[in-house]
Amino acid sequence: MSNKNIPDIKPDHFGISVPDMDASLAWYQRVLGFELQFRVYLDIIPAHVAFIQRGSFRIELFQLDQAKPLPEERRLPNTDLTTHGNKHMCFGVQDMEQMLVHLREQDADIVFTKVIQGTPTTFLRDNSGNLIEMIELPHLWD
Repeated sequence: MSNKNIPDIKPDHFGISVPDMDASLAWYQRVLGFELQFRVYLDIIPAHVAFIQRGSFRIELFQLDQAKPLPEERRLPNTDLTTHGNKHMCFGVQDMEQMLVHLREQDADIVFTKVIQGTPTTFLRDNSGNLIEMIELPHLWD
């Protein structure tokens, strides 16, 4: 199948609903090194919104007063798959052991760390219970 007729696209951001904007901003900065780009209140939703960025990847955080908490089954990688929708975001790391040392120093909520088909992989939860995957992909730095 040829993609020559499909307009080019590039990744921009991933959106996450959180219960406490300030706590989430602090967590993403402390644990994953994201920096705040900007915050705004959008009456049209209505919601507090913040964009955070690390490198070329951005995350859009939303805090709505009436949002429902993340259900327990969405907080585990395997049971989360039983519900349709977005599952997790994934970040490549150069050295999983080095990342695990950092995550443990930050008291990150590590779900598991395993070698999956020869590749070191770790799942953790952010401060709101959202799943994040880390996978050792040193070739991304070649």
